[in-house]
Amino acid sequence: MLDQATVALVRDRATGLCEYFRLPQGYDLLPFQCDHIIARKHGGADDLSNLSWSCFSCNNYKGPNIAGIDPIGLQLVRLFHPRSDVWSQHFHYNGPVLLGHSEIGRTTIEVLLAAR
Repeated sequence: MLDQATVALVRDRATGLCEYFRLPQGYDLLPFQCDHIIARKHGGADDLSNLSWSCFSCNNYKGPNIAGIDPIGLQLVRLFHPRSDVWSQHFHYNGPVLLGHSEIGRTTIEVLLAAR
C-alpha cells in the first residue's frame, strides 16, 4: 500500500490529469489512482519512477499489461510509459477522439480502450 505522501506527489506531478489519456479528474465520476507502470508482478517497484496518475478505467483496463498488439502492424509493442515517453509523440486528440500516431500510441489505446 502506498502512503498518502507518495500518492500526493504522483497526483501533483501529473497536475491532476490521467497520464495515459490526459483526462482531467473533474470529467470522471470515479477517483483517480496511482498506477504501477510496470506491475509489481513483473518486478515493478513502488518508487516514483514507476508510478503514474491514472483514471480508474485506464488503470483497470491496463492491469498488469506491459504490451499489446498494434492494430495496424499486428506486432507485439510495449505500452506507453508516462515516465520515459513524451505523450505528444504518441497521441493527439481530434476533437474528443484520442488517436495514436505511433505503434506505442495505437497499442496503448487498443489495450486501454478495447474493453470499454
